[in-house]
Formats: sequence, C-alpha cells, structure tokens
Amino acid sequence: MTALSTAAGIGSTRTVGTAALRVEDLRILTGRGRYVDDLKFPGMLHAAFLRSPFAHARILSIDVSAALELPGVVGIFTGADMAARTTGIEPLVAPPGFRSEPVFGLAIDKVRLVGDPVAIVVADSRYIAEDACELIDIDYEQLEAIGTFEQALDPSGPKVFESLDSNIMLEMSNSYGEVDESFAEAELIVRRTFAQHRVAQVPMEGRGGVSHFDPESGNFVYYTGTQSPHSLKGYISQALGVPLEQTRVVNGDIGGAFGLKIATHREDVALCAASYWLGRPVKWIEDRNEHLLASGQAREERMELEAAVNRDGTILAMRGTMVLDQGAYPAVPFVGGGIVGLIATMMPGPYAFRGFAMSSQVVASNKCTYSAYRAPWAMETWARERMINVIAAELDLDPAAVRRKNFAANDGSVSMLSGATLLDNSCAQTLERVLELGEYDRLRTEQAAARAQGRCVGIGFATFIEGAPGPAAGRGLNEQSIARVEPDGQLSIFTTQAPNGQGHETTLAQIASDEMGIPIGNVKIYHGDTADTPYALIGTGGSRAATLASGSVLHSSRKLKANVLELAAEMLEANPSDLVIEDGLIHPIGVPTVHLTLAEVAARAYAEPADTSEPVLAEPTLTAEAAYDGGIGSWSAGTHFCHVEIDLQTGQVKILRYLVVEDCGRMINPAVVEGQVRGGVAQGVGEVLFEWSAYDDQANFLAGTFMDYLLPTASEVPRIDIEHLENEPNEEVFFRGVGEGGLLIAPAAITNAIEDALSPYGAQINDQYLPPAKILELAKVI
Repeated sequence: MTALSTAAGIGSTRTVGTAALRVEDLRILTGRGRYVDDLKFPGMLHAAFLRSPFAHARILSIDVSAALELPGVVGIFTGADMAARTTGIEPLVAPPGFRSEPVFGLAIDKVRLVGDPVAIVVADSRYIAEDACELIDIDYEQLEAIGTFEQALDPSGPKVFESLDSNIMLEMSNSYGEVDESFAEAELIVRRTFAQHRVAQVPMEGRGGVSHFDPESGNFVYYTGTQSPHSLKGYISQALGVPLEQTRVVNGDIGGAFGLKIATHREDVALCAASYWLGRPVKWIEDRNEHLLASGQAREERMELEAAVNRDGTILAMRGTMVLDQGAYPAVPFVGGGIVGLIATMMPGPYAFRGFAMSSQVVASNKCTYSAYRAPWAMETWARERMINVIAAELDLDPAAVRRKNFAANDGSVSMLSGATLLDNSCAQTLERVLELGEYDRLRTEQAAARAQGRCVGIGFATFIEGAPGPAAGRGLNEQSIARVEPDGQLSIFTTQAPNGQGHETTLAQIASDEMGIPIGNVKIYHGDTADTPYALIGTGGSRAATLASGSVLHSSRKLKANVLELAAEMLEANPSDLVIEDGLIHPIGVPTVHLTLAEVAARAYAEPADTSEPVLAEPTLTAEAAYDGGIGSWSAGTHFCHVEIDLQTGQVKILRYLVVEDCGRMINPAVVEGQVRGGVAQGVGEVLFEWSAYDDQANFLAGTFMDYLLPTASEVPRIDIEHLENEPNEEVFFRGVGEGGLLIAPAAITNAIEDALSPYGAQINDQYLPPAKILELAKVI
C-alpha cells in the first residue's frame, strides 16, 4: 500500500501498510547482534547456581569451606547472606487478598522446588564455578511435597509457606449478568471439566545477565535481556539499597521472551548482589536445564464448567470453578495467579451470554513459579471454545451454527458482561470467511467418505478476541515516547518498549518516518536502556506495542514535525501550513527546488546565530514528548481452522491444513503480523501435541532436557495460510496487536479437530495435552 499525500506537512512515499524489510534483521542475521553472552568486561567473573535436588526440604546446614579452597573461586553466597544483606522483594501488581512472603535471591530456611537456588558461586570461569558447586555440602531434611491440586487444597497437608495457614494464595469470585435466572430457565445444562497442563516458554536465548558495580562511582549497571527494564531497575535498587538514580538496566538484543522475561527473577537479585559485594562485574548465563527446571512455567489450570443452553443452540449463561497452580514463589512484579481475574472477565468472549460466574482459587505448590506466557489468560478461550463444541455435539448441531447463533453484534450495541465494549469485533466475519476458504461443506462430505474407508479425519475451528490491548487500553499506564532530531538531521525515537523479536525497530520507524516525511533509514529506535528511555512499569508485553507504542510515537513525531515546520517557516520566510516534508526535505508545497534539509533546521535549533534576539522555539533542541492511552481500544479478532488426520496405529496427528482469518485493524507491516501469527500457531501445535513440564505427584521434575520436553520442529508445524480482514477504522490509531492471538486460539482449533476425528470412538477431550499415547487411549486402541 503506497500513497503520496500533498497535505501540509506530510509527504514522500508511505511505508505503513507495506512489508518493509525489518531493520533488525541485517544486524541479527549477519551475526552482529549483541546479546548478553557477547558482553565481556575487564576483570569479569562468572557465576553458577547450586540448586536443590528436592522439591521440599528444610536446610539444616550449608558448608562452603571446601568450595572456597578451590583455586579460582572468588566468593560464595547463600540465603543467609541474602537475608542479612538484601531486602526481600514482593509483587507490585496483585489482586486484593493475594497472600505471599517476600522473595529473596536464594532459599533461606528451606527449599520449595526442585531447582530452587541455594547458593551462588562466583569464580574466574564458569567451569570453576560449576566445579565448586559440587564441593558445597548441604544437609537437608526432606519434607512432604505438594505436587497436585488435591494436595494443595488439603488443609491437613504440608504448607509451602509455613507463615500462612494454607496453600491457598488467593480466592476470587466474579459474577456478571443474569446467572441464576438463566440456569433456571435453561432447557439443558451441559457440564465438562477442562485442564491445561504446565508448559515452558523456551525462548532461544535463556535468561542471563552481567551485573557491574563500580565501587569508585557507586554506579550499578545490570546488562540483561528483560521485557521490563524500569521495573527491574526499581527492584534491584530496592533489594541492594543502591540509590535509584545510580542504578541502570541495559538491554541488548534479546533472543525471545514470550512473557518469561517480564519478571524480576531471584537469580537477577542474587547475581546483582554478588557484583555489589565483590565490586567486580559478574556474568551468569542460564543453561537449558536450568531454564526448563527453574526459570518459570505457565498454564496449569483446571476448570469445572457448566453451560445453560436451549435446544436451538442458544447459550444463556456459563458458570464454573477454577483452580490455578502458581508454583512455589509468586512472580514479581506481576503475580501469575492474578490472571484468574482476567480469565473470568474474558470468558464470555465475543458471545452474547446473559450471565457468567466464576469462583477461582490460586494455590501454591512445590513447582516452578507460574509466569506469563504468550496469552496468559488462554484458559478462558480454550475452555469456552471447547465447551461450544461440546454443546454442539450434545444438541446434534453444527459447531459453526452454535457460534453463529450466539455471536454478539459488533456495532457497539452489545458489551461484554464485564462492561467492556465489543465494538468492531469482527468474529462473525472471520468465521464465515475461514469456512469459505477451508471449503467446510466439501470437507464434511469428504470426511464421511474417508471414515467409510477407515480413515480418522477431523475438522475443528475456534474463534477469539484478543485484547490488543483492548478497551480501556492504558489502564492508567499510558505509553510514552520521545522524538528528537539530532544535529545531523537523523530522527531518534526513544520508546518504553523492550522488544525481544517482535520487530519494533521496524514498525515504530515506519510510523515515525511516515509522520515526519523522511526515509525509514533516517530513523533510529532506541529502547531498553533506563538511562535514556521514558519510564514504564511494563515494557513489552500484553500486546501493547501496536496500539500504545505506535500511537505514542505517532503523536511525538507529529509534535516534533510541527516544531520543525515552525522553525523552517521562519528560515524560509513562509507560513508553516504552506510547507511539506518529502524525503527529508522541507519545502513549500509544489516548489521542491526551494528547500531545507533537516540537518540545516537542526543546526539552527541547536546553535542559533548570535544576532537572533528571540528563539523561534521555546526549547533549544528539536525534541518532543507524547503519551498515548490507547484511545477506544477495540479488539483483534479471528478464527482458526484446522483439518487433521490421525494414524490409529501410532497415535500421530498430522495437520493437513491450517487456516487463519484475522482482523488486527490497520496493519503497520503485514510481514511482521504474519510472523507473529505463525509463531503463535507453532507454539500452539507444540502445546497440544508435544510440550509438557511434567512433575510426578511428589513434585519431582521429569522434563529437564529436550529429550523429555519435546518441541515441534519444522517437520511438525504445518503450512499456515493467513488472510486479513480490515474494517473501516473508528479512530486514527487503528493498529491492533497480534502477539498473542496465534497461541491463544490454536490449541482450541487443534483439540476441536482431534475430538471431531475421534468422535466415532466416543472420545471426549478434557485435557489439552494430547501426545500419541493419549490419542490411542481416547480411540480405545490401548
């Protein structure tokens, strides 16, 4: 999509809406990316963590004397050091009534999961540090562990935190609309229990950091790869007692995060404390076993759900109970268990239910911390879209017909039961289009013929809305940005975002270059350094960037452009409204031969002639700031369509075709959008068919390597065909996020297809994890 505007102040070729090449890719694909492990400093030491082999045990004693004698070991710190010399950190964002204890960098009195960090060893090399870990002698008293929901809810069982009277960290009830009345009037009540299993985020680059305290200046810098630099900075300052103004967090390139790196981790605190106490830079890079074991895990919810329905397919209401396993320690600053409120709020989705109610519990267990993962509220979408298919089967109706019957209008006349507008949700359109593209009616006919031949084939689809970031987008957390013309005429944009693979250096540059009328190559996006970027509790996360960051950059660039035109008008003796910026040149409309460059205007702004008595601009530099709250904040929406065939000899599921029809408003960069969608779908394939962070009933971890924690490869991820819908914009910033929608809905589409394939065998899919053995069990083969 290319256009040329001759409106005052705007010109040159537009890049928004085009698949502009990603600015980051040349650096990253040619090996010039700069990640945490690339950093080296004079005198840098290396750290390794000694971790608990037990899920739950009291620490009776720790003897580090033999380890300290190993040549090359510089220091060893334990939980006792953390308790005496640091301040515990606590969640900043948690629901009312959430209970927790302060979190320290290392276990103090007892360990609460396999992989709990007990000591940090700092040495001249990682090899020496690892060897020293094996020389530390710890005497444990093993305790009974909590490994299941039933154990966590048993009041007579052991307590993960002995200062609390139970393992229930939070209880919450949400009720909207006419729940009891709807169930009283219903012609049928359908019940089902659904369970999501535990998974890991598995970014290509694990966690890590280089902590660097300079005793001479008192300045502390932590080089890492975090989604929330300013939040991490605050927690480091608090834990160590370093003044906030002398604390700095710096990101380089980040090799993926998927929500895991939005938290401040205990290893961050311990690593920074080691550097602070030793006065030297210290590096730690997480290995893959540590990542799978102790970095963070997601999902693991169980929902008992019932629906009040009429026999024509009308869904009057739903209600249920849910329990979520938060693991041993709460995530900081955003409590993972706090997602239960969002799950309840979002559960009705794009449907016009009369009522919905959910009672939720968050329990502690002796497992890894529950942390954010792409679409952390995904339980609501999976359970709802599964339940709609269950209802269709109970009533002998087509699942498409049940969805059509219950979709809410998208004209603003209907709101979600929780009060949020459903304006511009295009779910009904995406469903009809995906059924058309998938040739649904033809596939149903072919399915009957295939079953007659003994083949096991199924068709599934599911529909979602994604708060991207959704109505009331800012929620008091407006996105800020700074735009500045440098003395050489280049445009610098400083954003609160902390991109970790999404392509923000490209998309935000497209926004700024279009608004300023300059080539995209003349724009540089700065992010991830707390010394330069505006403050934000959240950096990158929650699909905020497409709407909030883009809107902020648009407005800061627009304000800056007005300053540029005002100063250029004075220099050209023209009216600002008569000037245009095209390809970086400022000239009167229709007179390109009379022009100024941005560098010439910048020279005037930064170094005005001595005989100028009054500056044209109030500020001596060409800088503008803006904040954006998300505006109306409507939804991204879509429907995914999955066609599968199952080999009943092996239990293998082959995805024959996967279709996506989505609407994310106006696309800034279609290639980036499609990359996000395909990546999310690939993770959804993994979540259903391959991945499981498995524990036994005593919370022993069983999936510490990629031999046990399986990931889909290019051979297992199908071709993903995508079509985009785009309705008329209802506001200027009509960009919607797509970072979570792919993973949000793919498990529902895939499991619906698998249940459809297995329906002749009476299979009911209640658990999301469907490896070959489970498939054969459902098909009654084993």
